[in-house]
Amino acid sequence: MSQKQQNKTAVNKANAVLVQLELVWWLITALIAAAILAPIVYKVPDYPFLWPNAALIVLTVTFARYIFQLRYTFLFRTFYMKAALVFACIIIAFLVVQEINLFQTRLDEDGIQSIVGHLPLQQQKPMMKYIHSQMILFGVGSAVGCVVFPLRLIRSVWRQWNGKPD
Repeated sequence: MSQKQQNKTAVNKANAVLVQLELVWWLITALIAAAILAPIVYKVPDYPFLWPNAALIVLTVTFARYIFQLRYTFLFRTFYMKAALVFACIIIAFLVVQEINLFQTRLDEDGIQSIVGHLPLQQQKPMMKYIHSQMILFGVGSAVGCVVFPLRLIRSVWRQWNGKPD
């Protein structure tokens, strides 16, 4: 087998491992989101911010993973994808801030009764504290990720462009 064929086989194996690793991480992310949202779904079945909340959890975990482990993702060698994601993060940042604002506006205008009013009085405050805390945590985490992730991508693109290791 020639050197060129051996290199191609090694690259294909490395890509297969990266795809498997990516799938495992998406499974872990889904499990984290499910674990965090399970108490809310169980106690507040008609929670109006379920999908935005799930999206914020997924964004926070994914941004953190890509910021610290970019080398082990499918993005590592894709120059144009990294450049496109830099601009996509601007749009994502606006959407994240909008969802946090909608959540906070709903709480300010309608109060906690609009979300957890059907629960017994002694369960309303702890559940609302949990909902508010995790929504703000993952909302802010997503917003910070929308700022830091493009900087990480720009650094990676710059290094790739100049032939330096990332």
